[in-house]
Amino acid sequence: MTPAGLSQLLLLYTWFALAAVLGFLLLIARFYERFSGERMRYRWFVLPIVGYGLASVRYASIDRLGEDALGDALAALAGVALMVLCAHLLRRMVGGRKAL
Repeated sequence: MTPAGLSQLLLLYTWFALAAVLGFLLLIARFYERFSGERMRYRWFVLPIVGYGLASVRYASIDRLGEDALGDALAALAGVALMVLCAHLLRRMVGGRKAL
């Protein structure tokens, strides 16, 4: 396997690990929605998974991590969506109590 092929494989493998962590967050939000009765919008956690997946595929296709406007924009949008979703999840789960 060439070094370029290895870097592409590792880049895509990293996305699978990230998707597993984000899937776990989705499951936490779904669990909380079911047992608390509050609307958590857990399905929206698919957006960061897809966004990071598209960015990873873009980076793997050009064989470079970063320095690509489309890949960077996809990763940034996925990151912003993830921050908003996690803040919403934390605010709903913690409520009026102090978070940390």
